[in-house]
Parts: sequence; structure tokens; C-alpha cells
Amino acid sequence: MANQTKMEAYGQILLIAMPAFFLLVLFEKFWGLWKGNDTVPLNDMISSLSSGMTNVTKDVLGLSVVILSYQWFYDRASVFDIQSTWLVYVIAFFALDFAGYWTHRIAHEYNIFWNNHIIHHSSEEFNLACALRQSIASIVKIFAVFLLPAAIFGVPPEVIAVVAPLHLFAQFWYHTRHIGKMGFLEKIIVTPSHHRVHHAINPEYLDKNYGQIFIFWDKWFGTFQEEKEEIPAVYGVTRPVRTWNPIKINFMHFWQLLKDAWRAKKWSDKFTIWFKPLGWRPADVAEKYPIGKIEDVYNFEKYNPQLTKGMLIWSFSQLMALLFLLSYLFGNLAEIGSPGIFYFGAFIFLTVYAYTELMDRNPNAWAWELMKVAYAMFIVFTTGDWFGLSKFLPGAVSIFVGYLVLSAFFSIWFSLRREKLQLAN
Repeated sequence: MANQTKMEAYGQILLIAMPAFFLLVLFEKFWGLWKGNDTVPLNDMISSLSSGMTNVTKDVLGLSVVILSYQWFYDRASVFDIQSTWLVYVIAFFALDFAGYWTHRIAHEYNIFWNNHIIHHSSEEFNLACALRQSIASIVKIFAVFLLPAAIFGVPPEVIAVVAPLHLFAQFWYHTRHIGKMGFLEKIIVTPSHHRVHHAINPEYLDKNYGQIFIFWDKWFGTFQEEKEEIPAVYGVTRPVRTWNPIKINFMHFWQLLKDAWRAKKWSDKFTIWFKPLGWRPADVAEKYPIGKIEDVYNFEKYNPQLTKGMLIWSFSQLMALLFLLSYLFGNLAEIGSPGIFYFGAFIFLTVYAYTELMDRNPNAWAWELMKVAYAMFIVFTTGDWFGLSKFLPGAVSIFVGYLVLSAFFSIWFSLRREKLQLAN
């Protein structure tokens, strides 16, 4: 019951946060166009927002396993008893930031943890939308281990639960190229300048600035790097993902580790590869199965498969439809109930997979779309509704079925028809 209440509370928060973030992303897009410096290509934006939708769906539905919860540490390690005053919230915020620094750092340093974070760095742009590229692959969470100082100081779990979303949302604003250096604030908090360095793949910038709110952790622990005018940041990952499909990206590194472990001759390599530094591969596997890597960051071609304007408009329309349906899900978790919310969540994932495959110019994208449509039609015809949507909007089921028919038609059309192509922007 407690977990269900948390799910519903988080869903209500997202009903406000999702449209707010979306509007800010659009603002950055139009601001860039107005200034003649558009940093938000539509294809990249759609992929990023789609990633964010899958992430919040996974989180709201509670699709993760916590090995050791903060409650467990609090019950056993609490030394002090701080009452719920302003001080406990301040301690909680600093403790979350400390834990965030170390969790973030190990995600960059060890093979097994990079899979949880690759999605966030997969964009070859740097904008507010890419802040929403968050993981669905972080099924097993160890964040609470680094919250041990908070547990010792007696910060109650309910305070952590309140402060954690605020701490997370406060990391959104600095994912932009439109804000320069910020004077004395550069010495205290993480600014856009600091985080541009973090997302860069330039050798001078790689694996620096892990801080989430405060930059002094990096200065104390030796991972700080200032942004330099003479070294323009180049964004992405050194092994480019070459896809707009966020679901594929989330498991790409894990799949590579799995293949390398299978192919390795030494049994020790099959085990240790998971815990080795990021990028390590068994020598025999690396020689036989080389992986392409960016050698010159200033001379590589960004991923930008040619799309028609129609394809791009259609993909954006799918995104908007999904935003509406996701808002309905989050606003009615209790009414839909279990297992309905999980069936609904599966539809969200299928939809994202289908239209991002179309954006990748996958000739089989239509098959994923038909799978999505067949799945949704089965639910509609067996229940006579779409998870109670008709109660909130008269004729909603007919509208939804019409959307599914159009979705199938246009996806097949764009998948199979040869049109004059142009680079999407």
C-alpha cells in the first residue's frame, strides 16, 4: 500500500513536471532559432523526450529492485535524532548531492554501471531535452549505499523522499549551450559551463565534473575541469550509438558486455569484464571483434539519417499523442489499478520503439507499429475501453481506435514509400 501511494504521488508530481519541461525544451528550440543558433534538432529532441517518457513510466510503475534501501540503513545506522526542522532538509539535500556525485562517478568508471548511464550521454547535442535522457536500464539500484552519512545523521526516509525529486529536477536547467559562465556561481554550483565539460568527449574534458548541484565535490576529489574557450566541447559518447531508439540505447552496453563475456576464452575474463574500468575488453575479443571508436572528435559525422518532413512531423505527432496518454496514466493510477497500469506501460514502450525505429529508417519499422496496434486493439476489443478513458472523454475509444488506424497506415506508408529525402532539422 505504501509503495502504491508513492507511485500515485510521483505520478501527480509528473503531471506538473512533464508539461513544464516540455515547454522549456520548446522555448530553448525557439530561442535558438531566434538567435540563429539552434541547438535542438527535432530528431534529437524527439528521441530525448521519448527517453524521458520511458524512464518516468518505469519509475512510476516501480520497475526496479533496491538491494539495500535507505530505510534499511536508517534503521541500523542512525546515530543522531534530528527533528523535522529546516536543518534536516538541508542535510538531506547535501547528502543526496554527495551520494549523487559518487553514484555518477562510478557509472563512468566501471563497465557494469555504465549501462545505467549511457543513455544520458548518447545525444551528440547538448540541450535541455538531453537532460531528459534517463535510464530504464537501472533496474538494480545502489544509490542508498552512498546515503549512509544521511542515515548516520538521522535524516528520516520521508524527508529523503520529499527532497529527492527536488534535487533531481534541479539538475535540468544547466543542460544548455545558451548560458555562458556565471561569475562567482562557478565556484559553488554546477553551471551550464561545468556540465558542458562533463558531456564532452574531448580528451581534455573526458570524465570530469561529476557534481550534480554543487561543484566543490569535484574540486575536493580531483575531478574538476574548467571549460576553455580554445577547446570547444564535442558531445556524445566515444562509441557512437547510431540510433534514435532510446530503448535500444539503454541496453546497448550491456549487450556488448554480454557478447564479450561469451566470446572471451579465459573464464576469469568472463567474470571480471563486468567490474573492470569502463571500456576494458578481453585482449582476444578486442582483437577478433574490434569496435569502432571516435579517434578525432573534431572530424566525425553526427548521426542524422535522412528523413522527410512528413516523417519528422509524424514522429512528433506520435510523441504528442504519447504525452497525452502518459498524462492520463499518471493521473489515474489508482483507478486503472494493477495489472492494468503495467499493460498500459507496455503500450508506451511499444509506441516509442515503433516510431523511433521509423526515425532510424529501419525498413521493418512497420512491423513494430503493427505489433503495437494489434496489442492495443486486443485490449480495446476485449475490454470495450482503454483503461477507463471513455469515462473522462465521451467518444474517447473511437478516437483512440482512429488514432491506431492512422498510426498503422502512416507508419507503413513512411516505411515502404520512397520519397525525396532531406536532412531533418
